[in-house]
Amino acid sequence: MKQVSIISVLALVVAIVGCSDIQRHPSRTYMPDMASSRAYETYASTDNLDSHGIKYSRKPVPGTVKRGELFPFPLAKDAAGDSTNYNLAKQVQNPLKALSPVEMHEAERLYLVNCGICHGSKLDGNGPLYNGGNGPYAAAPKNLASDPGVLNMPDGQMFY
Repeated sequence: MKQVSIISVLALVVAIVGCSDIQRHPSRTYMPDMASSRAYETYASTDNLDSHGIKYSRKPVPGTVKRGELFPFPLAKDAAGDSTNYNLAKQVQNPLKALSPVEMHEAERLYLVNCGICHGSKLDGNGPLYNGGNGPYAAAPKNLASDPGVLNMPDGQMFY
């Protein structure tokens, strides 16, 4: 009984002290820009940012496409409603030169990181996610090593 009364008194003291109206001023903030954001609404006016010490140039990053602009599409449509342009794209030559051994090694690494999990290290469509039908995905990915549609595809059609 004595312990219960001591705990009750301590809880009451903590509640009174914790709920007081005394303003506390914490010490310095280690990273003030991260603790209190200077964020602004995306579509809000930016006219008053300079008066708050925020430098905002309103210039897009070099090389970006402006809103409302589309990427250039130099090939004419093969037919009305066509979006693939495969017939004309087949005539486009690959602008990239052959890869050096160092570049080829990096390309292999990137393939294994990004594509090999589905298509497999041998490009046979038997990656860890399919695993001969025993993996978590039941649908087999495209076999990039023996599919005639991939092997006979012109560079322009593949990359256009």
